[in-house]
Amino acid sequence: MSKIIAVNAGSSSLKFQLFEMDDEHVITSGIVERIGMDDAIFTIKYNGEKETKTLPVPTHNEAVQLLLDTLIEKKIVHDLTDIKGIGHRIVQGGSYFDSSVVIDEDVKAKIKELIPLAPLHNGPHLIGINAFEKAIPSAGAVAVFDTAFHQSMPPKNYIYPIPYEYYTDHAIRKYGAHGTSHYYVSQRVIDLLGNPEHSNIIVAHLGAGGSLTAVKDGKSYDTSMGLTPLAGIMMATRCGDIDASVFDFMAENLGMSAHEIITTFNKKSGLLGVSGVSGDMRDVKAAAEEGNKRAQLAIEIFENRVVDYIGQYTFELGHVDAIAFTAGIGENSDFVRHDILAKITEATGIVIDEDANKNGKGERLITKPESKIKVFVIPTDEELVIARDTKRLLNL
Repeated sequence: MSKIIAVNAGSSSLKFQLFEMDDEHVITSGIVERIGMDDAIFTIKYNGEKETKTLPVPTHNEAVQLLLDTLIEKKIVHDLTDIKGIGHRIVQGGSYFDSSVVIDEDVKAKIKELIPLAPLHNGPHLIGINAFEKAIPSAGAVAVFDTAFHQSMPPKNYIYPIPYEYYTDHAIRKYGAHGTSHYYVSQRVIDLLGNPEHSNIIVAHLGAGGSLTAVKDGKSYDTSMGLTPLAGIMMATRCGDIDASVFDFMAENLGMSAHEIITTFNKKSGLLGVSGVSGDMRDVKAAAEEGNKRAQLAIEIFENRVVDYIGQYTFELGHVDAIAFTAGIGENSDFVRHDILAKITEATGIVIDEDANKNGKGERLITKPESKIKVFVIPTDEELVIARDTKRLLNL
């Protein structure tokens, strides 16, 4: 029996899922939030129960130790050596990695080198890697990169139309994100389509962060996020695509620094910025239903941006066999799915199954048999992809 833990170290958090890989059963899962503060929150789920406690967690090292001590204390594992593999989600792998890899010193050096492309993530990823390596030296470790799936994009889709030397000398290009989710969901759709030799799929990963990917024959062909996760559709607090000269206008006319502008684009924009209510679609929807015009506008802009990318990718691919909605909004907001599909029905021949869309649960088809394009809701499972890659690469 091989136990593998999938780890996702964020800038101030540490998510985890411990799997028994013989049957891919989740033994326990949880998160340490607000790392670096005296009131960090540790939540763990096991045996059908959920426990939460607040305590100081100064660094990611303490977060890792807290997690491992809890696994022993609650007898979730008898000994840390029961954990044979550790799979680490890494946001930015640059052009170095087009697949998951066993972690060695060279891999760690490249993750460190790429910190400027993901300053909030790659640094904490390294701390997590080193902390687990120290705590469980007997376990193998694997890096699973968010950007790896998108390395199959052709240059015409990832090169920016700026002086070429910025790409060759500074690696400025589109990298995308959410690749592990896009891979998992697109593979599930291919399975549901009967594993055809050729397929064109659009995956809409709509959550607090959101991205769309055009998947051709199981490979990423184009994606909406760019050099960083700031590009693409409108998100919870990110603006997505805007005219680049807005940056210059804000600097010259509003006296804002580069840091202030990027912080505004990343943390004060999107649903939050337009609605003035929240970055959470549930809160924005509630405000819209009460007559809040800005909240209504925020939802309309969000949906239109998704429609824009579906239209773009439909033409890029030539035709679309299926569209899949996933992540928090994609899986749970039936009104968002309905509105988006209603906007493209005339152009695509999509026929929504209203009952399946509104009342169905879990993985399902939400279009009728006569629909020219199948539309699915597919709950994503990035942690399972991480665990599977870890088992495969470590030969467990």
